[in-house]
Amino acid sequence: MSTEEKSAAPRSLAEALRARDDVSLAALLRSRPDLVTPVPTDLTQLATRAGTRASVVRALERLDRFTLQTAEALAVAADPATYGELLGLMAGDDGDPVVTGALPRAVALLREQALVWGGDDRLRLVRTARELLAPSPQHPSPTGLGPTVREAAAGMSPGRVQEILTALGLPSTHDSVTALAGLSELFTDRERMSALLAELPADSLEVLDRLVWGPPYGQVTHDPAPHLRRLLDRGLLLPTAPGTVVLPREVALHLRAGRAHRTPEPVPPPVEAAAAHAPRVVDATAAGQALTALATVEELLKDWHEGGPAVLRAGGLSVRDLKRTAVALDVPEPVAAFWVELAYAAGLLASDGEADERYAATPAYDEWRELPAAERWARLAEAWLTATRTPGLVGGRDAKDRTLSALGPNLDRSAAPEVRHRVLALLAGLPEGSAPDGESVLARLRWERPLRGPRRDGGADQEGDLRTRLARWTLSEAELLGVTGRGALAAPGRALIGAPEPPRPVDAPEESEGPGAKLPVHHRAPAALPSPSSAERAAATAAAARLLAPLLPDPLDHVLLQADLTAVAPGPLERPLADVLGVLADVESRGGATVYRFTPGSVRRALDAGRTAADLHAFLARHSRTPVPQPLTYLIDDVARRHGRLRVGAASAYVRCDDDATLDEILADRRAAGLGLRRLAPTVLAAQADPAALLEGLRAMGFAPAAESAGGDVLVARADAHRTPPRTAPEPVPDGPPVPDDTLLAAAIRAVRAGDLASTAPRKPGPGAGEGAPAVNGELPRTSAAETLATVQAAVLTGEALWIGYVNAEGAASQRVIAPIRVEGGFVTAYDHTADEVRTYPLHRITGVAELAEDG
Repeated sequence: MSTEEKSAAPRSLAEALRARDDVSLAALLRSRPDLVTPVPTDLTQLATRAGTRASVVRALERLDRFTLQTAEALAVAADPATYGELLGLMAGDDGDPVVTGALPRAVALLREQALVWGGDDRLRLVRTARELLAPSPQHPSPTGLGPTVREAAAGMSPGRVQEILTALGLPSTHDSVTALAGLSELFTDRERMSALLAELPADSLEVLDRLVWGPPYGQVTHDPAPHLRRLLDRGLLLPTAPGTVVLPREVALHLRAGRAHRTPEPVPPPVEAAAAHAPRVVDATAAGQALTALATVEELLKDWHEGGPAVLRAGGLSVRDLKRTAVALDVPEPVAAFWVELAYAAGLLASDGEADERYAATPAYDEWRELPAAERWARLAEAWLTATRTPGLVGGRDAKDRTLSALGPNLDRSAAPEVRHRVLALLAGLPEGSAPDGESVLARLRWERPLRGPRRDGGADQEGDLRTRLARWTLSEAELLGVTGRGALAAPGRALIGAPEPPRPVDAPEESEGPGAKLPVHHRAPAALPSPSSAERAAATAAAARLLAPLLPDPLDHVLLQADLTAVAPGPLERPLADVLGVLADVESRGGATVYRFTPGSVRRALDAGRTAADLHAFLARHSRTPVPQPLTYLIDDVARRHGRLRVGAASAYVRCDDDATLDEILADRRAAGLGLRRLAPTVLAAQADPAALLEGLRAMGFAPAAESAGGDVLVARADAHRTPPRTAPEPVPDGPPVPDDTLLAAAIRAVRAGDLASTAPRKPGPGAGEGAPAVNGELPRTSAAETLATVQAAVLTGEALWIGYVNAEGAASQRVIAPIRVEGGFVTAYDHTADEVRTYPLHRITGVAELAEDG
């Protein structure tokens, strides 16, 4: 390298950033948004922030496996290293062509993210990344390599080093530094090392083979066996502590044929298709599941209309209440937790905030129910896709070994939206109608976000396991919600994530069923899609609703009544019909058709809601395509005949009835003992229980009482009476700072450039400096108020620019380059080169001022 080239090479990360153009800086800030929050004052501060441990760890965690392997190779290479040395570590002595072709992209990505800087002749890994990735006895390197000869022999006596040189046939030296350099030169010479290893017996080579791919440390006794003694005498194993030896890095690299990693992975594993279905079958299956999802959410909130389960003191749903909900929905408990959390994420469910706090539907639920079915589904799907709450964690334990409950705290995982979106994007990359092999999806995700090598506190494995579980939950939840059908991404699901049109399978069969069917489809999914804006997300949700609408059947205005006191709804029902039938009958089973069963309790519920027997007969006759069965007519008439004969009011509570024989029957019943009943008059009983408990007790005894007001009128109890106050849906927990948009990036880069200009502009010596004394860049001169005023006034007359230090009203200090225009009333009005606009500054907030040098 020539002297001019050496002088042009950056000497620090700040200088490397200073040489970048605006497009390159924007790419850096977009890939590492934590660097722009808050906006750095100049490029030196940006470089400092980019080298902090927290920021570097976050950047390394977002690298794909091959790029991370490249950074790990740089961590065990010389500092600085040439591109050729890095290529040798990655591709090995045989020069793997696939690795050779992929390495430029990996290096470019590391440069873009400011993890590597310098030209190809002087590649430098930022110091913090090297500390995280370099091997040490406490934290082995992911490469499996140990320390270099110089590092391993740092504590070895000079005499012992000379003995190793003699055993290897090398000339002795006067100092250990030269001796260790000779050892390193020998171990990196392929021919001489091959000859040295050829002299060793098989049992010595077997020891080296066990250590070569790591861990490089081994244990020996105070009197090693002969085959170990040969290795120690020749420096092929070096002692690091009593009883511990290590394989030097140079020796391991020779045994590995120069490769830092046993298996470099330059190409992402393909996502394989496990089965193929006709696209129309996939869409129809997904549409049917979407209808089931809507019906399940409505059934859940209908069950909680009058006030759902109580909120635990620590927040959330109790295990017992979750089991009851699962039984009511006829689903397993994990699936019930998913539906409960989905309704909560969509803002349809919340706690009511009362003293006796309970869960109930929100006012937004009533608005949601009035939307068309496709729009209701799209609202649910969008809430699921963007939510950070993770239903799959319900039933697990938190860090304090407490059970995680549905709707409770500690269920947010910031990685959930990114994993869901990425899993669906991988499915979108397959040919239309293809269901993926789940393990190939997990393998692809592990390659894109490998288990974190730098996180050595145990967090890496836990986080990696969480991402795997999130991916599995995404595949099952997407099927439950109707985003996928038969495992393949449906058209509405594709629109939901904003994916492009699907690729068409080439010579693929229209249908291939069976769990073991593996199709010869190895389609590489597209790269991760950028995070959509709010407008893009709204457009995607609307597009998904438009695609789903024609797949859903039209709501029906009729049911089929049967003689066994059931009604069959052969499809989704119109809203008024579904509402009344939901009160009049209980849902017995769901599926392609919903079966309702009429019981005395369900009929009494309709009568409690204000319906009369005549209303119910007319309703059934109007909406049934079959004649109303005689048993159902008798059931309604029988329940209506007994309904309201008993009246319950508040005394604490009382019961009145025109038939005193009925009251005699109640008093004689042993089950009434707990109600504390006593007769006040022939037709009136008083009770110690409250009216609600009295109603439930009498109904349990087989009577059909009706509640009445203080005026003696029957109280109409409606099933949808209880709602929470207006509630907003829970906000997702962000995974770090948001990615800045183009407007913010442009403004941030302009501010950083201007601040860098102010901090690096050459300045004249201050008043206290000697003649010709150089100005010290980055140090703000302290000038008195009189000197500041005089310098600013002089600059107004001469038109020169000044460099000032300024402290704003919040106490934040900054450096600025200004061209003063006028000074009056204790303020200076100037053109601010940093902000690129005219501003006015109070003189008392200017801490110091200096003139710029003429060459600045």
